Amino acid sequence: MSVSSHKIIAFTFLLYIHRVHAQYFILNFSDEDFHNGFDNNSTNQDSNYYENFGQTEPKPDQELDPGSWRPILEHDDSVLDPALTLYYSSLKKMVSAASEGNFKLMEEAVIEVNTSASAGNFPPAHSVMGFVFGMGMTREANGTKSFQQHQLAAEGGNMQSKMVIAYKYIQLDVNKCEQMHEKAAKLYAEVAEAALSSFLISKESPIVAPLRIHRGEEEDKDVLRRLRGEEDEDFKMLEYQAHIGNPSAMYRTGLFYYFSLRGVRHDQDKAVYWFSKAVEKGELRSMKILGEIYARGIGVERNYTKAFGCLTLAAEGGLYSAYTGLGYLYLNGYGVDKNYTKARECFEKVSDSEDPRGMYYLGMLYLKGIGVKRDVKQATKYFLVASNAGLPKAMYQIAKMLHAGDELRKNPNMLKLVAALYKSVAERGPWSSLSRWALEAYVNGDVGKAFILYSRMSELGYEVAQSNAAWILDKYGERSMCIGVSGLCTDKERKERAHALWWRASKQGNDYAALLVGDAYYYGRGKERDFVRAAEAYMQGRPGTICHILKILPKFFC
Repeated sequence: MSVSSHKIIAFTFLLYIHRVHAQYFILNFSDEDFHNGFDNNSTNQDSNYYENFGQTEPKPDQELDPGSWRPILEHDDSVLDPALTLYYSSLKKMVSAASEGNFKLMEEAVIEVNTSASAGNFPPAHSVMGFVFGMGMTREANGTKSFQQHQLAAEGGNMQSKMVIAYKYIQLDVNKCEQMHEKAAKLYAEVAEAALSSFLISKESPIVAPLRIHRGEEEDKDVLRRLRGEEDEDFKMLEYQAHIGNPSAMYRTGLFYYFSLRGVRHDQDKAVYWFSKAVEKGELRSMKILGEIYARGIGVERNYTKAFGCLTLAAEGGLYSAYTGLGYLYLNGYGVDKNYTKARECFEKVSDSEDPRGMYYLGMLYLKGIGVKRDVKQATKYFLVASNAGLPKAMYQIAKMLHAGDELRKNPNMLKLVAALYKSVAERGPWSSLSRWALEAYVNGDVGKAFILYSRMSELGYEVAQSNAAWILDKYGERSMCIGVSGLCTDKERKERAHALWWRASKQGNDYAALLVGDAYYYGRGKERDFVRAAEAYMQGRPGTICHILKILPKFFC
């Protein structure tokens, strides 16, 4: 970099954004950025967040996501608000109609949802109507009406509609990139903050990404074979091994119930039971996770003394990842005297083993200057390493720091990065559970239910859901139970929907989608031949699609 630029590079870092655009960002930070950018601004905001080191109290899904689809999907009437009877009745009919391919029932459901939205200005109902107009179910597809409904829902605090609008902003005209990405970043920031408070993200689930049900044009049978839940023979054998006293099997069985792995239904009580039984046998990983459960008070009465005991045993037994929990307890004086030096030592032990949570907490220490000399540059390095490892709290932290810097916000590419980071965190919220229910429906042969749930997630901006919904339309045709304006979707309606979904997925880095969209324009498959749009689509894919781009070039010189 030239001297005339008045910039001295502090360091360069490669940041990989998972699950959003599947791309790398090369970040060049100067001393000026640190002194005039996020150094002075970001740490003065949200003091409560920083005092708690990004550890927020988990909130129930009903509070974070009012009008959530979860109660009807889990058939759990105990969490239904009596005041929302009409709304949930209509939502249940909508899912049933999609499952059966019943147009009349869908029509009835949409009328009821619209009544619920109009009568009480109920945000979740407006959000569903936005989905209806966006899809064109029993109503003509209308982007303006869809946006208006989502706008009403978002103004009422509906997180799902905020995601829809933010996603629409980042798809708009590139000539307005800066304004649109700034609007998207603000909305995604609100949703990401809520996601950090969700139960799913607070327990650091290892399974956060929706699963793709296909490989190219074929069904991914290997993935689906492993998702039979409690009826899966491997899980039955694992649980049997746990019952006869195998400590490793006890731990793994607890994980299945705790994180709802492979289609096993979440059961907090069973998870804690199996972790506790494994601890009795000296199983170190169970000591660690049980310690974290007691520290967080998730499904059990919070007990810092028990948490400290479990984590100490695990750490002394050689499980280095347990030092993260111990460091946090020392940092806050929970169950032990507050000791910043010991906290830092614990986090350093974990960071040496490249545990992203240890990196994150070290970053917070340097950012706040607790137990160490304040060093924003060093803090940023730790946050970037943890972010590259996929830790949501670190992604959120980097996004906040970048977003707060006045100079950095003027850079359209930086705003794009900020929006991408916030989006990645936002997608971990409780609304991501739609993916689990869509997958379960598909595994059980309920293609229509799977399609409508993936379609809802597609609207929220989930690339995997866009890909899955498009593939279902292509693979199953009429059996997709796709409902259109006046009945089951016509062949034309299905193809148009599938193309739109593949296009969105391609814009988010899906190579197969980019190939399909490019071929549609290049060969005129359902679309008028357009070599410019074909080239644009091919270029959304990885370098491997260069051969498709090269074959277009002669068309421009003929």
